[in-house]
Amino acid sequence: MSTLAERMPYTFDLPNALGTGMIISSSKAISSTTAAGIRSFVAHYEAALSRFRQDSIVGSMNRAAHGGQFDFPDWCAGLFDLYDQLVTATDGAIDPCVGEDLIRLGYDAKLTFTMQPGAANQLGALHGRPTWRNDITRQSEHGTTLITHCPVYLDFGACGKGYCVDLIAQRLRAANYREFVINAGGDLRIHSAEPITIALEDPRNTANAVGIAHITTGAFCASAPSRRHWQDAEAHELHHLLNAIDGRPVHDVHATWVYAPVETLSTASTTETSQHNGSSNITHYPTAMADGLATALFVAHPNQLAAAFPDGSFACALLRADNTAAASKRFPGEFFTH
Repeated sequence: MSTLAERMPYTFDLPNALGTGMIISSSKAISSTTAAGIRSFVAHYEAALSRFRQDSIVGSMNRAAHGGQFDFPDWCAGLFDLYDQLVTATDGAIDPCVGEDLIRLGYDAKLTFTMQPGAANQLGALHGRPTWRNDITRQSEHGTTLITHCPVYLDFGACGKGYCVDLIAQRLRAANYREFVINAGGDLRIHSAEPITIALEDPRNTANAVGIAHITTGAFCASAPSRRHWQDAEAHELHHLLNAIDGRPVHDVHATWVYAPVETLSTASTTETSQHNGSSNITHYPTAMADGLATALFVAHPNQLAAAFPDGSFACALLRADNTAAASKRFPGEFFTH
């Protein structure tokens, strides 16, 4: 079996995209036109959705003392639809308004990783922090205009990277790229004629693996606090995977992995559905769904999530804090037993 580098020798690197970088591997050369289009789109994406930029639309929501009307690009409809579903499926434990909690915990635009004084008594919806369901109204034909009545700190980190990957994959497929892999900090969108082997990283030692997966076509996303964690003044472990209800890091799950098959819908009809009919089927965005569900598994039972999403739309595995592991049916991988 040939290696990925042999099958897809052409690469396009966006080292600073979305805070983690992005690498696109392809079986044919990525044209300068395609590369420029992707680079431009990623810039527009961050200008709309990055909470680390004061000049983004999300950044302007932070500064609106009395709220306001914020018009996002039409291509945000699918992302907002997915958050609607994740918020409902987890009963509010996933919520993009968690950005305010992350800032209080120290994961702010300056990356100070210093918990604010008194933060413990201000975290989460339990302490009155705005929520996606109660404090944000979606309006306009496409549902991409958000209306607020107070400052809101949105963070789309649960599935924002995956959503960007899906939109780039649409561009590649429309440009006749048949075999490619998009890797955005471990969020993978794969189109390959042969299976690609993926290590399930050990969250306790990122140099090791706890298992292995094999993907031919689909999205594969992992989530763990191992690469983004810090301590408060009392040496309590903090990280970015929060339960939005109490605003606190989750500690009973160590890592999650989610696989989502790629919808067999043409790129043209997918784009038309989301942009012209004012609706978007979340299965058109498999990487975003896998990304969001990998985060949701930290705050919700797999069966709870399976009941909320279309049957067969994803498979998952998780490693708990007590070192027990579990995988759902159709998960394309296995844990090492020794």
